[in-house]
Amino acid sequence: MKKELDITPFHVMDILARCKQMEAQGRDVVHMEIGEPDFPTPQTIANAGIAAIQNQLTQYTSALGLFELRASISEYYNKRFSVSVEPEQIVITPGASGALQLILSYVLLADKKLMTCDPTYPCNRNVTRLMGGEVVAVPVNSETDFQLNLRLVEENWQDDIAAVLVASPSNPTGTLCKQAQLLEIADFLATKNKLLIVDEIYQGLTYDIDSETVACLRNNIIVINSFSKYFGMTGWRVGWVVAPMKHISTLDVIAQNTYLAASTVAQHAALAAFSEETKQILEQRREMFKQRRDILCDALSKLDIEVPVMPQGAFYVYADVSRYSNDSFLFCRELLDSKAVAITPGCDFGEYQANQYVRFAYTTNNERISIGMQRLAEFLNA
Repeated sequence: MKKELDITPFHVMDILARCKQMEAQGRDVVHMEIGEPDFPTPQTIANAGIAAIQNQLTQYTSALGLFELRASISEYYNKRFSVSVEPEQIVITPGASGALQLILSYVLLADKKLMTCDPTYPCNRNVTRLMGGEVVAVPVNSETDFQLNLRLVEENWQDDIAAVLVASPSNPTGTLCKQAQLLEIADFLATKNKLLIVDEIYQGLTYDIDSETVACLRNNIIVINSFSKYFGMTGWRVGWVVAPMKHISTLDVIAQNTYLAASTVAQHAALAAFSEETKQILEQRREMFKQRRDILCDALSKLDIEVPVMPQGAFYVYADVSRYSNDSFLFCRELLDSKAVAITPGCDFGEYQANQYVRFAYTTNNERISIGMQRLAEFLNA
């Protein structure tokens, strides 16, 4: 008898498909559903990728990645965060998704449970299930900034949990889990001989507070990061893992047998992500994201849509629409059909309070956000 696949589709992909149908019919859709920056890859990075092709740098790298790129990431940690990360502790992956699959296939070899929060990025639970694991989803709310803390981990602990996964900044909420908080969790897990996995893929995109890292601050922390979000390289598919040296040889073997290596051209392009010229471009874009966040949150407030925690990172607002609906999926569908504004329902991110929350992605410009908010106002007042 065929076993059914215990993973769920992204509702947002159905919404995106509906958007494309509407646009094919000539309707103007305001896109606030997809977590992809609207900015193109900085030209400095694109030029480096073009040069790699012209110089025929297209053969496989090692499974751990181009050593020159690993060394550049190491230098980035040292310069920006004053953290000592050796190049040998870094594994280059095909995007953060590849990093997540690599790490979960490793940590779920023995114990089969992963603790994470609800709401969370849907791939966290789906990849865990795909690996034959089980998710221990801990409900979180605005009282803890939609993040796990030591108390919640202790209260929900089970001895067959392999690792705890925390994202900071978080998708869908844009909230941060402070460094001290993460280290408290790591220290507790050390007493259980278990790992803390920290998703830092939105690192760099923080507002009103400096970006942090917990890479190499404890010997039971594994960090996942990516060139997709802050560095604007979504389609290039380059991510990385920072892990204690004792784990690297096994990660190397798993990488060899799953994806072999990340794109060589993309790795050479990523080398330009750390140049001063690129940094200036990225910091300008970060300021633009902050402006968008402020415009969006102000508009939602005027519409009596509560944002329980002001997002301090990423490019998402997790908003409570229970004043207007007890079914966030239906709310999103009706808003799209009637006013051509696309947002994501809370049910994409878990079960806890999912019917009352929606996610707005401010990955479109100020003018489009304003148009979207005007249409939302018309929808609510209809």
